[in-house]
Amino acid sequence: MSITEEVLAKIPGSPLEGLRRVDALWKALREETIPVPNVVDTCGSDLDSVDWDIVICGGTLGILIGAALVRKGWRVTLIERGILKGREQEWNISRQELNTFIELGLLSEEELENAIATQFNPVRVSFSEGADIFVKDVLNTGVNPVYLLEKLKQFFLENGGNLIENTPFENVVIHPNGVCVNRSITARLMLDAMGYFSPVVQQARQGKKPDGVCLVVGTCAKGFTQNESGDLIASFTPIQKQCQYFWEAFPARDGRTTYLFTYLDADRDRFSLETLFDDYFKLLPEYQNIELDQLEFVRALFGFFPCYRQSPLKLEWDRILAIGDSSGSQSPLSFGGFGAMVRHLKRLTNGIDEALQSEMLNYSALSLLQPYQPNLSVTWLFQRSMSVGMNQKATPDQINQLLVAVFAEMQQLGEPVLKPFLQDVVQFIPLSQTLLKTGISHPGLVLKIIPHVGIFALLDWMLHYFNLAVFSALYAIAQHFKPPLSPTQQYVWNRWVDAWQYGSGNDYVGY
Repeated sequence: MSITEEVLAKIPGSPLEGLRRVDALWKALREETIPVPNVVDTCGSDLDSVDWDIVICGGTLGILIGAALVRKGWRVTLIERGILKGREQEWNISRQELNTFIELGLLSEEELENAIATQFNPVRVSFSEGADIFVKDVLNTGVNPVYLLEKLKQFFLENGGNLIENTPFENVVIHPNGVCVNRSITARLMLDAMGYFSPVVQQARQGKKPDGVCLVVGTCAKGFTQNESGDLIASFTPIQKQCQYFWEAFPARDGRTTYLFTYLDADRDRFSLETLFDDYFKLLPEYQNIELDQLEFVRALFGFFPCYRQSPLKLEWDRILAIGDSSGSQSPLSFGGFGAMVRHLKRLTNGIDEALQSEMLNYSALSLLQPYQPNLSVTWLFQRSMSVGMNQKATPDQINQLLVAVFAEMQQLGEPVLKPFLQDVVQFIPLSQTLLKTGISHPGLVLKIIPHVGIFALLDWMLHYFNLAVFSALYAIAQHFKPPLSPTQQYVWNRWVDAWQYGSGNDYVGY
């Protein structure tokens, strides 16, 4: 019996079975054997009637936008394949970001405080042989998903929303005047909030392999002697199995959550999640300075998150918009679906509201709601520099040495540079300062990046870096330019301004 089998057998809920189901999907993804679904169709004739303004498919993150849209007065129905409820494991986020729920009128201040399960400071950034860096108020708040989703669910229903549970999405037919989901639910617009493996997204991508994957395993356990602070990213081992291992740790209501994650490609010879879990249990005692037999494991956590350079995803169908994890709008570094959804919640709510008011529901108009964002695209090079190809040669400490150097320079530049980056917000001036200082102080390390990531990846990155500067300038100009426009033109202009703001990281307000 492996160490993973031994430990997971003691955790309620048969997590080993679930792990092996996810592993089978990971294997099918690597071997390109996942069938491409055919769930989206079109019809040239109008629907006889349209019952709803919006139908949302997928409730876990869909309820966030659903509650915001009923608050705007729209008729919304939401379908969820199971019962709409949150998981036991907290969602970690920065406290200031949660004010979005108050600003949108979805939660009272008291309800928001009740949704917070844990708060702690500081969080640490640590790499082998480098000095530890400590920062405050970054991903230091654990939200109770059970409470949060229940409150949003109640708000949604009390404000006229319609919830259909235990109803999986089957298909959608697009008509000139609306969509018909599961042959019975008609609406003007469909929002796809079904996550990474949404059948709509799978059909749109036509079986394309992801450009990168993040594998994650972890547990929540009781018995840790130190549980007052967290680790945002930590590494203490060299490259092994053609991967660099990274760790996260956060205090939780019922113990301490620790994750092991790594960035890699979807090569068919990559190892399984169960293999990664074996390494997790072997390395956890050294990471947290505690023996396994001193811990009582409460939950097992595991998954893999594919990402594509062609993101956010622009669907080529009218009247369907991908949101949340379906859209791929989260960073290829953090894969923070909840955090990304909260960050874009106001933008999406206002944009969808305007689209419905001005009947801007064709694919080209909706694609403006998931625009190209250069501040996300530049992070692709960072992910690439933190991963190793299956047949690529790299010195064992290459990635750790690079990260030690980069984060040391960011720390010297101060929190205005360090904290936005740690919250997945890349801005042109802080990025330029970091690159310049790192290049001057560590030219040898920088030169190693070029053969590691490849010249074409570097040239592609330079284009996104240039666009980051352009978007920053355009957003600054747009603040002083209010052209007189028709409602249709105003919709397009507002989406451009949103793209420039979020694509340059100027939505960051000093969280």
